[in-house]
Amino acid sequence: QVQLVESGGGSVQTGGSLRLSCATSLNPDSRYCLGWFRQAPGKARERVATIDRARRTTYADSVKGRFTISQDNAKNSLYLQMNSLKPEDTAMYYCAADCLYCDDPRDACFGYWGQGTQVTVS
Repeated sequence: QVQLVESGGGSVQTGGSLRLSCATSLNPDSRYCLGWFRQAPGKARERVATIDRARRTTYADSVKGRFTISQDNAKNSLYLQMNSLKPEDTAMYYCAADCLYCDDPRDACFGYWGQGTQVTVS
């Protein structure tokens, strides 16, 4: 059974940084598009960043220039480096995997999801 386990969330002050990690049991050869999503209370889920097998990345406009998505195939891990954090970045962050193409706009494209890690910026 495929598992995605996020870690690294926490509370930080405005302007601070956090690095989220997502450990996955997916076979690196089978991973297509990987992504980070977030959802704040009362708001729709937002696609934050994606990375494909060619390591091409996409970012939501709200995080461009502040967040960086990366992956380490040797460690079967996905990361999200978050800098210059703002209160509006407060949300539950989820990693997701196994979407065939990163430009597929459907969140349902991602077959596997983690349980989430909370990020709070004050």
